[in-house]
Amino acid sequence: MPITVGQDSAKTRRTLTAGSQSLAYYSIPAATEAGLGDFSRLPACLKVVMENLLRFEDGGFSVSTDDIKAFAEWGAQGGKNPREIAYRPARVLMQDFTGVPAVVDLAAMRDGILGLGGDAQKINPLNPVDLVIDHSVMIDEFGNPRAFAMNVEREYERNIERYQFLKWGQKAFENFRVVPPGTGICHQVNLEYLAQVVWSDTDQNGEEVAYPDTLVGTDSHTTMVNGAAVLGWGVGGIEAEAAMLGQPISMLIPEVVGFELTGRMMEGTTGTDLVLKVVEMLREKGVVGKFVEFYGEGLDHLPLADRATIGNMAPEYGATCGFFPIDAETLRYMEQTGRDKDRIALVEAYAKENGMWRGDDYAPVYTDTLHLDMGTIVPAISGPKRPQDYIALDKASTTFGEYIKAQRSAQDTSAKSEIRWEGEGGQPEPMDIPGDEGHHQRGYVATDDGHYQLHDGSIVIASITSCTNTSNPYVMIGAGLVARKARALGLTRKPWVKTSLAPGSQVVSHYLEAAGLQEDLDAIGFNLVGYGCTTCIGNSGPLEPEISKAINDYDLIATSVLSGNRNFEGRISPDVRANYLASPPLVVAYALVGDMNVDLAHGVIGQDKDGNDVYLKDIWPSQAEIADLVQKTVTREAFQSKYADVFKGDDRWQGVETPDSETYDWPPASTYVQNPPYFRDMDPEPGQIHDVEGAKVLAILGDMVTTDHISPAGSFKDTTPAGKYLVEHQVPQREFNSYGSRRGNHEVMMRGTFANIRIRNEMLDGVEGGYTKGPDGSQMAIYDAAMAWAEQDRPLVIFGGEQYGAGSSRDWAAKGTALLGVKAVIAESFERIHRSNLVGMGVIPFEFTGGDTRKTLELMGEETVDIKGLSDVKPLSEVTATITYADGSTKDVTLRCRIDTAVEIEYIQNGGVLHYVLRNLAKAA
Repeated sequence: MPITVGQDSAKTRRTLTAGSQSLAYYSIPAATEAGLGDFSRLPACLKVVMENLLRFEDGGFSVSTDDIKAFAEWGAQGGKNPREIAYRPARVLMQDFTGVPAVVDLAAMRDGILGLGGDAQKINPLNPVDLVIDHSVMIDEFGNPRAFAMNVEREYERNIERYQFLKWGQKAFENFRVVPPGTGICHQVNLEYLAQVVWSDTDQNGEEVAYPDTLVGTDSHTTMVNGAAVLGWGVGGIEAEAAMLGQPISMLIPEVVGFELTGRMMEGTTGTDLVLKVVEMLREKGVVGKFVEFYGEGLDHLPLADRATIGNMAPEYGATCGFFPIDAETLRYMEQTGRDKDRIALVEAYAKENGMWRGDDYAPVYTDTLHLDMGTIVPAISGPKRPQDYIALDKASTTFGEYIKAQRSAQDTSAKSEIRWEGEGGQPEPMDIPGDEGHHQRGYVATDDGHYQLHDGSIVIASITSCTNTSNPYVMIGAGLVARKARALGLTRKPWVKTSLAPGSQVVSHYLEAAGLQEDLDAIGFNLVGYGCTTCIGNSGPLEPEISKAINDYDLIATSVLSGNRNFEGRISPDVRANYLASPPLVVAYALVGDMNVDLAHGVIGQDKDGNDVYLKDIWPSQAEIADLVQKTVTREAFQSKYADVFKGDDRWQGVETPDSETYDWPPASTYVQNPPYFRDMDPEPGQIHDVEGAKVLAILGDMVTTDHISPAGSFKDTTPAGKYLVEHQVPQREFNSYGSRRGNHEVMMRGTFANIRIRNEMLDGVEGGYTKGPDGSQMAIYDAAMAWAEQDRPLVIFGGEQYGAGSSRDWAAKGTALLGVKAVIAESFERIHRSNLVGMGVIPFEFTGGDTRKTLELMGEETVDIKGLSDVKPLSEVTATITYADGSTKDVTLRCRIDTAVEIEYIQNGGVLHYVLRNLAKAA
């Protein structure tokens, strides 16, 4: 499908020659010549956004000349000019957890538009959409050669309904491609294959046009591709669906924080160590809603794989994106990964012509700056609950000991007498298991291989997982070399550690096998378990029954170490309470010791075949060793061969049968895919924004409540509302799968909203899990309470603390909130994506002002809330909320309405962004 450009963009249209190619493009220098302003010192990331406006100026695209001039004003005003603009990304990226509900919504919109008298074919992606199935494989089998085959078999058994539905979508919708299971993780497939840095396509006049490759994705780590100078970030599925259907993304021109990198990495450190420090620094700085652009001479020594790792974790440091401009390293990476030679020539010529090239003279204006000397980076991990909780490796055991002491003290003061400590690392002394009273620190496990003892800090999961690090050959080769050296000395994983290797693409397996390192990884338990997100998304699979029993019987604080990006509470495994992020080589090393209490940096990690002590330095590879193997095994030919048939899939995928139809025939008995209620019986016209009157409090939540807390992705039990629903529909617990896999069924997902096992509702006293007080004052599941309030026709509100909605771009965190009957969420601050998703579902976000918080207001959950004056509310305006306490007293507080833009007002009036789009498409039919 040809691209459509604005009618008044001709004044900045120029011709570019790159090799044998001649293409049109929209020139930023030409905009200066046309008198629109000086854009020469804009950061490259903002030049990408500005070019987008140049290309779509006028022509019915809601882009004016004043919008373009605003970028010159941004530079003149020191990097600030929060003007609302309409931005159109070139394409959309999805994964299956978030992609399935997005396709469900599109299918439901086809039904909805027919109900409004419109044409079903109007519901079709106008921009290219790629969906990569990567979130479904679960680690049931591990540590043996059959693990990969067995896990793939179970994946298809569990998910065949979803895969049939996605194949239907691939047939039914134009511009929609599916990358089959077993290929890789969406962000790595995007980085290694889909992304082109500079895109080209024909316009409505038949002329070839070059423009920056841009995208939004239904996964927060879409930001990974910014390491290759492709501007992209995560949005909820709701916003992505609107973008697919031609709706522009309404955004404010962002502030851009420049992050200067100097020096170079020291021996013994990795790109993971660097990114963990960057996350800590930027979280402390505060960059929510901002772009971060990396610059400085240090980039001359930073491989693109390391840049992608830093870009990947932008959600962890809170930024919209972490961008690296195009430079010589970008071109080298494109060559290595098999991109077309003409494409590489185009990227270089375009970047230099349009002022997006990072050369020696690159010196843009930034809103603010930070600096980091990479020579100061040391080995590190982060945890146990947040990615920004940085810990230098030599402090890890001490810090863990302090964490355990705090956890035990907080649980029960009577436990203190039963816990004895020795050494600075806080390592527990051996002790007998006491009786039933108090807290138990050690649990004995009997297996066929003998007896061993678990205790607080036993590492039960060590997983090389996630797009963040498995895309980086330097750390993956490094992990293989650690395994090789450990194997040669006679070391192996501890028997209680569940080890796994889940690469982000098949290319990783190719170079590990070419280097002979997969054999070494296999020997110590890191067998291939699948190509997907696995442990990082919560698909760690069950622990061995005897290990799980010991952890739960003796109330142990078991730990995991993973090479991922997320370690939020309740995400990784229901049996694990402390989770640490680390580089792949450190994941291997921690599997060898099996204990967070061990000082990995300086302590003994085991004995060799001759009984000699082995230290980390004895198995750690040099940078030269790693670089040599990367040079020999990570080849252009490998990328070209592995991506040659990327959309074809294996025999299983090819054998998935699906119907040919314009609309979807919803299977009534399906527990995976159901027609959602959003568009049923829609009125052709939007309504008004209604005041919140007589609302009851569903939950009072604390700081850093993540979208994992709001809408968990992992497994659940038959005693939960979602579990009970499945049991009622004759689904045995073995077939429950996960919340993430059932996102196509709103009945499961609304029951799973606020159902994280570690969430804490401050309306209750110290209770963990998704509980609240119902209308009668008794404790019950949040879902059950919401339905009870719905029977009384009562609207609901949620109160929260700082950074509400941090983490994944999980649209179900907003969808579930809306379906529970919540009309407003009142918090101290919101993370960017979740705020947008709430608005997209018709739920109004409000922020406290003037120092008010849930604590200063002494909220208990028995209050009633009224918010008036919403019928004519303006973006970011202040409104008054009246809180009526249980004793009848009242207090007025001022709230800032976080409907940020004018078009978001219309979204709320329509009941959500998709309702807005659907009504407009129906009228245009």
